[in-house]
Amino acid sequence: MPLPPLVEPVESLSAAERARTARHAVLAGFGELGQRRLAAAHVAVVGAGGLGSPVVLALAAAGVGTLTVIDDDVVEASNLQRQVLHRLADVGAAKTASAERVAADLSPETRVRAVRERLDATNAERLLSGADVVVDGSDAFATRADVAAACERLGVPLVWGVVQEFHAQVTVLWSQPPAGVEGIVLADLYPPETVGDVPTCAQVGVLGALCLQVGGIMALEVVKLVAGIGEPLLGRVVVVDALAGRQREVPLRSSRSTRPAAAPTSSRPVAPHLSTAETLAAQAAGATIVDVREPHETATGVLPGSVLVPLATLLADPAAVGPGPVVVVCQRGARAARAAGALLGVGVEASVLAGGIEALGPDERLA
Repeated sequence: MPLPPLVEPVESLSAAERARTARHAVLAGFGELGQRRLAAAHVAVVGAGGLGSPVVLALAAAGVGTLTVIDDDVVEASNLQRQVLHRLADVGAAKTASAERVAADLSPETRVRAVRERLDATNAERLLSGADVVVDGSDAFATRADVAAACERLGVPLVWGVVQEFHAQVTVLWSQPPAGVEGIVLADLYPPETVGDVPTCAQVGVLGALCLQVGGIMALEVVKLVAGIGEPLLGRVVVVDALAGRQREVPLRSSRSTRPAAAPTSSRPVAPHLSTAETLAAQAAGATIVDVREPHETATGVLPGSVLVPLATLLADPAAVGPGPVVVVCQRGARAARAAGALLGVGVEASVLAGGIEALGPDERLA
């Protein structure tokens, strides 16, 4: 069901803005009132990269009144495949400069506050204060945790999305939603103890067109929250599999909730986690140990007899590993669990070294 709109509408739109947004005005249930709410809204976008780019484009075009764009990075040539705010001429320039230029080209009445500053735990609350809704388009989980913690303290809704390789997730987090609505925070989706070692985009890649799809979904969530229309993704996670052309929904409940969660629309096999002793016993019984770390990591040592297959290589063709059984190893366990899931998906018997290489005891040697 719709939630109450986040903002009071501006009194009126200029003639130029009414003409520019005329196709919004005829939308049933949105209309001029919804457009005037967008004009009154202040949205903070963290990151002007793969997800932040389409979000900024969509929200500026939609007529959001104020966009605060937070990013301390400069444009690199490798960004252009997916970060559609930027052009070849922008390489070496601040990403926030692209946001200012493009927003002005699309929506002259949108005010862009460009903040070229690295967001972290010490400044997140200050940088996000005053926003009606925050969009997280950052690319590091540590930053995401800082953004989420600040939004929890401020009580503002957070549109959260992540994209990697051919897969994506989008949801809405809100610690203090309207009365009668269950609050959801990042720890409900990713408990801190389960995060582990998250591979970077540079390590495993990302499909550029998927960033546009996910950024569009995130921008739509902002519009729904601001205008009070539709059903925001609070308590639901949209999961996108671009290669399969599938989009499914998984319910998300607060860890503090006493209500049982509904069954997900589909499930993926979960690999068993083995101790070091169990891993070595499995190896002695014929299992192959597959280490999915990067070369610079395996150079520091591997379990004797390991086969080295970086995560991106394994995910590109899981069946190439062979029939199994396989025990997958990484630095802390998160990448191994992902790889094992891919192996199980193609019928390979797979398990995971719990805690990864970092969980080895002092007497457990690497080769």
